[in-house]
Amino acid sequence: MAMSGVKLTNECSEIYQAIQKDKKYRYALFQIANGEITLDKTGARDNTYETFLTDLVVKDGDQDDCRYAVYDYEYTAECEGAEATNKSKLFLMAWCPDTAKIKKKMIYSASFDTLKKAFVGVHKVIQANGEDELEKSAIEAVLRSTDRR
Repeated sequence: MAMSGVKLTNECSEIYQAIQKDKKYRYALFQIANGEITLDKTGARDNTYETFLTDLVVKDGDQDDCRYAVYDYEYTAECEGAEATNKSKLFLMAWCPDTAKIKKKMIYSASFDTLKKAFVGVHKVIQANGEDELEKSAIEAVLRSTDRR
């Protein structure tokens, strides 16, 4: 097991609890700074998925940057012979675009396990490397795949 030595700040865990338990935010973004995984920003409950993407896809100078995200995704599940139900699923994402610096991608990939272990109760873990993988339809397909039919 490769340990990158990157630690998670307490604030990250607190924000995760605030999303998972208290439904306080729609999402949170995390970044690696000074050898720690730190909170980058939170998104209000009424923020749209489009706003989330704008916050997620950021630059480091003129290069694309990497981020981690936790998102409380709500959608309607259609079950055969039953009424449509509203569902909410948490996903944890590592956004490491192919166009980001190699060293940065390596650090983010190596440290992703730290978040996976800390954020207990996430329904789906998503590794996204291209814009197509961030599309709402792509994310929803992944989340729906875990629904009982």
